[in-house]
Amino acid sequence: MTLFAKAIAGAAAGLGLLAAASIANAADAARENYNQAGTHQFYVWCTGSTASYTTTADGANAEEAQMKAYEEAKAQGKTTCWPIWQGKAG
Repeated sequence: MTLFAKAIAGAAAGLGLLAAASIANAADAARENYNQAGTHQFYVWCTGSTASYTTTADGANAEEAQMKAYEEAKAQGKTTCWPIWQGKAG
């Protein structure tokens, strides 16, 4: 392997490690936001003739907020919808 090829391989390996660290940090931040109290944003996925939409809900964490968004959809007659967490809103 030439010196140039070794340099390219080393640079590629370094970029791979940097990318892996960035992904891990993003996952940690998302997990932290999921467990925080506040307003959470959801994409409400619906099947059948009900159109999907986005909404927000408050909760002690994302799971509690998700259940509030789910109950809200059901109260509006949207029985084929399920909220999918998108992140903290604000």
